[in-house]
Amino acid sequence: MNRLWLLLASGFVVVATAAAIPASGEPGAAVEGQPPHLFQTAEDCLACHNGLRTPAGEDVSIGTSWRASMMANSARDPYWQAAVRRETIDHPAAAAAIQDECSVCHMPMARTEAHARGREGRVFAHLPVAGGRARDDRLAHDGVSCTICHQITGEKLGTPASFTGGFVVDAAPPLGKPRGAAGARPIFGPFEVESGLTAVMHSATDFRPAESAHVRQSELCATCHTLFTKALGANGEVIGELPEQMPYLEWRHSAFRIEARSCQSCHMRTVAEDMPVSSVLGQPRQGLARHGFIGGNAFMLRMLNRYRSELGVDALAEELDQAVRQTVSNLEDATAEVAVDGAAIRGDVLGFDVVVRNLTGHKLPTGYPSRRAWLHVTVRDAADVPLFESGALEPTGSIAGNANDSDPTQFEPHFERIDRPDQVQIYESIMVDPAGAPTTGLLAAVRYAKDNRLVPRGFQKGTAAREIAVVGNASSDADFNGDGDRVRFDVGVGGRQGPMRIEVELRFQAIGFRWAQNLKKYDAPEPRRFVGYYDAMAGVSSEVLARASAAVRARE
Repeated sequence: MNRLWLLLASGFVVVATAAAIPASGEPGAAVEGQPPHLFQTAEDCLACHNGLRTPAGEDVSIGTSWRASMMANSARDPYWQAAVRRETIDHPAAAAAIQDECSVCHMPMARTEAHARGREGRVFAHLPVAGGRARDDRLAHDGVSCTICHQITGEKLGTPASFTGGFVVDAAPPLGKPRGAAGARPIFGPFEVESGLTAVMHSATDFRPAESAHVRQSELCATCHTLFTKALGANGEVIGELPEQMPYLEWRHSAFRIEARSCQSCHMRTVAEDMPVSSVLGQPRQGLARHGFIGGNAFMLRMLNRYRSELGVDALAEELDQAVRQTVSNLEDATAEVAVDGAAIRGDVLGFDVVVRNLTGHKLPTGYPSRRAWLHVTVRDAADVPLFESGALEPTGSIAGNANDSDPTQFEPHFERIDRPDQVQIYESIMVDPAGAPTTGLLAAVRYAKDNRLVPRGFQKGTAAREIAVVGNASSDADFNGDGDRVRFDVGVGGRQGPMRIEVELRFQAIGFRWAQNLKKYDAPEPRRFVGYYDAMAGVSSEVLARASAAVRARE
């Protein structure tokens, strides 16, 4: 029964007859009397879809860009591996079902073929990545790869049935059976391909290219980036549901949807010049999408590069370095802006507002609830002596003054006014268990006690669905809305004279301190390894999204 609810919750559909698929052999090779293969690994695509450079010299190769992305490394992600292990330890009765659901979007090709042969998806049987070379293992290690995304059909997209990995992949016709290109498995793309080139691709891969507009729609991304998690009780029974990741629904409630600015328009930005999509007989096309899938997780990309041998990373070191630079550039240039407004000294108090604006088409931060952004605010006097500091990042990766980092049973509320250094404005979601205690266990969480993540432009708090609602003090804060957040700071300066200097940073962490520290109690290889990585790299766990400063010269 426990396995059944997770299979139903994940929603994934393979239109096929369940039977055994061979676990070894070459990609695409059909074995008589056994079900066919549905996928090939990316190495079979790279030969034709690399070697692409713009007239200005920018390398926009699809394969090498993807290889250094979080999509390609979804199965190698050491935090994900540790988190899955933690959930199986917390809920042993549902361990197999947990692995099945967690593999749907992190090891989707292996999991899809497992379901086609009537089996559950597995995670730890395919690890470590540096080890297994059986076909199933290679499909698992390839993460979110070419032939999974480009075989998802348009069926159900944008509907609740498509969420939580509910995408549809046809299982017929199979790979590897003798037939002409017209009867081959379709691989969807945004461009029409003439018959001669269709034959070339079919002869090389067994796939036939098929034009379809749905590959450029946000609804395709929503299948794995709209996730609902079922909370489990002590015996593995379902006790609740949590809207774990809702970027698509947040986007749909924003101005970005009205303006037809899709997920792909930000995360797969197109090349300005006409470019071929293939280095072999490729024709110039308008709108080649970059496949680096630039997001915000520079910390994990650095971790993958630093521990590349242990994690079995295929991307070259320089490719990951480039991905980190692009990610940091995206965070700094296209994510948020801050400003200092109305700064003045009245009596012995320096007062000012910090205004924060979200530039993205979803909440900031969005996605997995380990992510947080916060205000780091300092005030210095004329001699550069610090008078006030809120939100300093500690070498451990914790935030000075943050209640949750020092005590896992507490958390910072949303503030409208701050006048003490131990008050920190943190934009985050805090999950709680049935007893109301904060938790970082996804399958223990039944609701959010706080969600004051910055909402996108056009977001209306009053009409937002329950799944994307603002929760806690921010829900009643008139200065927290689709235009941003305004926080009042009142800092006592005593008898000190101006000028005073105010400096503000909006900082971001992909994995907050508490989310790493809560793994320490789990005596298993994956949690131990990740905590070690985190502790070694905590000093570079945060990025600055935006900065602002102001000087106040005299008292009023």
